[in-house]
Amino acid sequence: MVNQQVTTIGFTHEDFAALLDQYDYHFSPGDIVAGTVFSIEPRGALIDIGAKTAAYIPIQEMSINRIDSPEEVLQSNETREFFILTDENEDGQLTLSIRRIEYMRAWERVRQLQAEDATVRSAVFATNRGGALVRIEGLRGFIPGSHISTRKPKEDLVGEELPLKFLEVDEDRNRLVLSHRRALVERKMNRLEVGEVVIGTVRGLKPYGAFIDIGGVSGLLHISEISHDHIDTPHSVFNVNDEVKVMIIDLDAERGRISLSTKQLEPEPGDMVKNPQVVYDKAEEMAAKYREKMLQPAQPDQPAVVEELLEEDLPPATEEE
Repeated sequence: MVNQQVTTIGFTHEDFAALLDQYDYHFSPGDIVAGTVFSIEPRGALIDIGAKTAAYIPIQEMSINRIDSPEEVLQSNETREFFILTDENEDGQLTLSIRRIEYMRAWERVRQLQAEDATVRSAVFATNRGGALVRIEGLRGFIPGSHISTRKPKEDLVGEELPLKFLEVDEDRNRLVLSHRRALVERKMNRLEVGEVVIGTVRGLKPYGAFIDIGGVSGLLHISEISHDHIDTPHSVFNVNDEVKVMIIDLDAERGRISLSTKQLEPEPGDMVKNPQVVYDKAEEMAAKYREKMLQPAQPDQPAVVEELLEEDLPPATEEE
């Protein structure tokens, strides 16, 4: 028979507590952890995340949107992700957030939408002197007044859903800026072609050109594209509200700009200054010749108009819904 020696090792409560501490999880602000709801209170909830003390989430941290009661978001015994918002307080309790997770994921989503050059739709919930406010993925977005394309007063837009393109997505500065005008221009551009003759109305005159409304969006007839003859100012050729025939010579979807020309429609150089009606009567014929030239290899001596215009100078396009 083999003698077995039994060794007794002392193991106190203090040793056990020290062992638990050794294997205790360490939580830090910024961590995302799994937690289970075990108590819902009128203005918050207690969450078990495996810490020594139950963590707490106040109602204002439960959603990126405004809610009136915790039950709109949480259910007892539900397990989900939580963001650790603050270190332990004097009672050893951590503060959690769902809103912060939604906020981070919303910015990630709008960055993706911007990269895809997506058009989104959102209803205006408020207006101010500068423009209109909307929500995209729960984030507050701003539409500058110069990028609101409607003849309606801004105040009448509240509750109306608009198509929008992204102008600026900056999480660090909390700036989400959108354009209604660019969305409409893009939609209109999809139905337009370079070399096409369109009828428009002069909506604005600047020293550098005329802004022409063509079916709800604004195109620029640059002063250098009015006539082969020299022109001191567009005012010498056009008046506001004049109806004109113009040809599309460039569609810049990225910047939401349409470039127009009457110069390319002149049967004889200077006709646009001397007798605009001749230009309008022969517009389709001259445009057909222009399109034929487009199919030929470009000549190096052909001039190109490259003008950088401030966004503020562009009047809003308009589209009747």
